[in-house]
Amino acid sequence: MNRDSSVSVFVISVAAQLTELHPQTLRNYEREGLITPSRSAGGNRMYSEDDLARLAIIGDLTERGLNIAGIRLVLELQAEVAELRSELVRLQAEAEHRSGR
Repeated sequence: MNRDSSVSVFVISVAAQLTELHPQTLRNYEREGLITPSRSAGGNRMYSEDDLARLAIIGDLTERGLNIAGIRLVLELQAEVAELRSELVRLQAEAEHRSGR
């Protein structure tokens, strides 16, 4: 059974425990725009596995000495690289289709 890693299932206390970060740190990252957890009907922050993976990256970058601005830049560049890779795959498939492979 495949689970959707984008489904928000973890409350902040569980996310904090799993990422070994303080809940206030998670709130700070949200305030800084580094993470955007979804909200339950009652307004509680809910984190997905994708969010936890992003928090792990943020934690690693913090440990390496990057400040919030540096982390934001790295995350933006990572997203841009992912988009460019996806575009490259699409263009390669299109070129192969046109050449009859």
